[in-house]
Amino acid sequence: MKKILPLFIIMFLMGSLLTGCSSPTEQPPSDQPTPADETAYPEKNLSGIVQWGAGGGTDSLMRPLASIAEKELGVSIVVENKTGGTGSIATQYVYDAPSDGYTLLMGAENPQLYTMLEIINLTYADFEPVFVIGDETVGVVVGKDSGYTSITELIDAAHAKPGELTVATTGAGGLPWTVTSYLTAITGATFTQVPYDSDATARTAVITGECDFTIAKVQSALEAHKAGDLKYISMLALDQVEALSEIPLITEAYPEFAEYLPWGPFYGIFVKADTDPAIVQILSEAFGKAFNDPSYQQVLSQFNINPMGLTGEPAKEFLKTWQVNTANALYKAGAITKSPVELGIQ
Repeated sequence: MKKILPLFIIMFLMGSLLTGCSSPTEQPPSDQPTPADETAYPEKNLSGIVQWGAGGGTDSLMRPLASIAEKELGVSIVVENKTGGTGSIATQYVYDAPSDGYTLLMGAENPQLYTMLEIINLTYADFEPVFVIGDETVGVVVGKDSGYTSITELIDAAHAKPGELTVATTGAGGLPWTVTSYLTAITGATFTQVPYDSDATARTAVITGECDFTIAKVQSALEAHKAGDLKYISMLALDQVEALSEIPLITEAYPEFAEYLPWGPFYGIFVKADTDPAIVQILSEAFGKAFNDPSYQQVLSQFNINPMGLTGEPAKEFLKTWQVNTANALYKAGAITKSPVELGIQ
């Protein structure tokens, strides 16, 4: 009996250990709540901080998306425009806010350029992508009374009058600045850049004749082009843009531009990088449903946006690839003095 009892105890303990070791591999019930289900969020209205002015390209995409997403969230998203510093004022504002998911950055591609241009020491690596909406094609536009009917005429005039032609920009790191840097590097033409607070005011400056040209997204200037207020004279693309199929591609005049294409602005919604993942999930799901709403898909189609709908790791990979490719292009173009490796972008 003395020998049997210890043996029984050993067998009992071994059975208990085996049972304990196997239990973590059991699958939870399919209806078990996720962290997002258990998170009490949102409990108040959200702030959506747009990097650019009212009526600009970014603003025009964010407001209709927010109006649909707020129905999914059950609270209002109060959209505010905080302009300045090529979007850095809004970016810094959101970064300085609490990481509680109540302050959203509604932005474009510009933060991916900030460290290259020493604007501020922030990029989208300091934020969590809630939702990357899409990207688009851009082109060179002039006013209705402009004497320039082609990109070669514009460049030839710039060569004849170095620095006299003016381009309406949104500051260093903005879309017009970036593309104009490419034009200078490839053609040798130089321009005087005149900064405005948004795409919309930059286009107005060209319409009124304050500036000779600007760089405009298809979604922003298509209607003005159709109305005759602005004229696209060249598209920065490898393939024809369906809505502007009559406009020549820049590679037809300057084949060497192909090295920098395809390239274009993108749009997304972000929160600080240390925001609770459960909150990020709730936001991503809400904006994903808003993105897929037929009325918003119509907005994207109307503005000629290439839909992407990225979240999580695919969104992060897109952001990183865009930054690396742009840094390489700007360095080759001479628009930045430090190489991507020196900037830690690789």
